[in-house]
Amino acid sequence: MRICISQLNPTIGAIQENVKKIIREIEKVKKAHEKNPVELIIFPEMAISGYSPDDLLLQSGFLEAVHKGLEEIIKSCSSIACIVGLPRRDLEHKDKPLCNSAAVIVNGKLVGYQDKALLPTYDVFDERRYFQPAISEKVWHIADARVGLTICEDIWAFSGAPRQERYAHDPLEVFEKKRIDLLINISASPYSIEKIELRNEVAKKASQKLSCPVILCNQVGAQDGIIYDGTSIVVSEKRGLLVKMASFQEESQIFDTKDLEPRTMVSVEPAAELFSALTLGVKDYFAKQGFTKALVGLSGGVDSALVAVIASVALGKKNVLGVLLPSRFTSSESTEDALYVASNLGINTVEIPIEKAYKTYLELLAPVFDDKPIDVTEENLQARIRATLLMAIANKEGYLLLNTSNKSELACGYSTLYGDAAGAIAVIGDLLKRQVYEVANWVMKTYGWITPRILEKAPSAELRLNHKDSDSLPEYGILDPIIEEYVVNLKSAESIAEKVGCPLTLVYEVISKIHQNEYKRRQCPFSLRVSEKAFSAGRRVPIVHRFLPTTS
Repeated sequence: MRICISQLNPTIGAIQENVKKIIREIEKVKKAHEKNPVELIIFPEMAISGYSPDDLLLQSGFLEAVHKGLEEIIKSCSSIACIVGLPRRDLEHKDKPLCNSAAVIVNGKLVGYQDKALLPTYDVFDERRYFQPAISEKVWHIADARVGLTICEDIWAFSGAPRQERYAHDPLEVFEKKRIDLLINISASPYSIEKIELRNEVAKKASQKLSCPVILCNQVGAQDGIIYDGTSIVVSEKRGLLVKMASFQEESQIFDTKDLEPRTMVSVEPAAELFSALTLGVKDYFAKQGFTKALVGLSGGVDSALVAVIASVALGKKNVLGVLLPSRFTSSESTEDALYVASNLGINTVEIPIEKAYKTYLELLAPVFDDKPIDVTEENLQARIRATLLMAIANKEGYLLLNTSNKSELACGYSTLYGDAAGAIAVIGDLLKRQVYEVANWVMKTYGWITPRILEKAPSAELRLNHKDSDSLPEYGILDPIIEEYVVNLKSAESIAEKVGCPLTLVYEVISKIHQNEYKRRQCPFSLRVSEKAFSAGRRVPIVHRFLPTTS
C-alpha cells in the first residue's frame, strides 16, 4: 500500500484554515501521483482543530465547526483513503460526551472513528478533563490491509518508557491478538530534549510486539509554549527505523509497505536541535498571533545575544530591534559585545543610557529611603527603568518584547519583577544556563554571530560595581544539575547531593529558593518548553505552602 504521511502545522481554533490546508494536501497528493496512486493519506492527532483546544472544546459551536470541516474533507477524498484526527461529540458515552478521535475515510465515505483509549493527565496533558476513552479497538480494512489505528498515548503503555501514568488497558495487546498488517499512530507528541529518540524506541517496540510496520504521524508547530517537532517515522520489526521525516517543519513523504529498505537519515547535534525548536517556537507564536516585530534588550551577555539570534532567524533581521540601556555599571566591553552581535545579525539598534532616569528616581525616593544603605532595591530600580523604556518602545512601535531570562535564573528568583522579568514570551526560559552556553557556542561555531568574549566572560547583571552572578548564586556548574534533578527528575535532596557531589545544605538552600520564588514565576511570561518540566508548562506547585526542606 502506498501511503502519504503528512505532518502538518495546524493552528488551534483556526478550523477553516486547517481544513483548507488538509484538503490542499489531499489534492496535491492525488494530482502528483495519478499514474501510481497513493491509497492512504495520514494526518496528525486533532489536525482539524489543532492540539490541544482545551476549554475551547466546551464553547458553543466549536465542535460543530470541526464537524463541518470534516464533511469538507470527506468530499475531497474520492479515490483515496484518509485518516485525520479531530475532537468529536459522542452522546452515547455516559461519562463525558467528547472523544479524541481519528476519522477513517475511504473513497469519499466516512466509515467510522477510532477513539483514543489512553487519556493522559500528567505533565502538559489534561485529556481526561474533556474526553471519554475508547471502548474498543477496531481493525480497519484499507486497500486489502488489516490496519490498526491508535492515537498518541495509546502506543506508550506497552513500551515501558518513563511515564507518570499507568493504565489498566493496553491497546497493543488487543491488536496483537487480531494480527494486523500495519499499525498507524497519529500523534501530537510534544518536543523535549531526547524525546525524538525515545519516541523512536517506543515505535520500534510496538513494531516488534505486533510483528508489523508502525507508522507514527506527528504534528509539527508550536502552540503557546508547547513545541511539536514532527519527526514522523516508519519502523519495521526487522529493519528498525525506515523513515525519519524532518523535524520542526511541515513535510509529507510517501511510504510503500512493499519497500522496507531504510532511507538516508540526517543526524542533528543536540544544540542544533534545541536552536531549531526555539526558533520554531518564536516563529509560530508571532505568526499565529498576527505579530511580526520583536524587541530585545541587548546587555552584551550570552542570554540576550542568543535570544537576538533566535528572533532574527525566526522573524527576519528587519523585524528585530536591539535596545541597549547602559547604566553607570555597564562596562564598555558589554556595549561592544552587544553591538557586535547586532552588527553581525544585521538588526537595527537604539541606545538609551538610563543614568538620567536613575538619578531622578533616586532623588524622588530620597525622602522615603531616608539615607538607608544601598542594597538590592537600587539594583532592581535599574531593571525596572529598563523595562519601562523597553515596553514604551514596544507599545509605540508595535513590537513584542522578548524576555531573556534563563531557567537557572527563574528557578532561584534571580530576576526583577516588572523589570527584567517583563516580556511577552521567555524564549530561553526553559534552558539552564549551561544549555544556553551550549546553544550559543553552536551558534558561534556555525554562524559566527556571537563573539567568543561573550562566552568567556563571567556572567553578570552589572547592577553594581564588579557585580557577578556568582555573588548571589552557586556556580552554574553546580546549580544547574541541582535544578534539573529536582524540577525535572523529581529527585530527593539527599540523592541530588550524592549525585552532584555537593553539601546537602546547599541542595536544601537551592530547593528553598525554587519554592520561595514560585510567586515570581507566576507573574513571568511563559517559556518555550524544551524539557519534561518547564516552569510554565508541565509543573504545578502551589504558591503558598510550607513543604520546604530543612536541615533540621
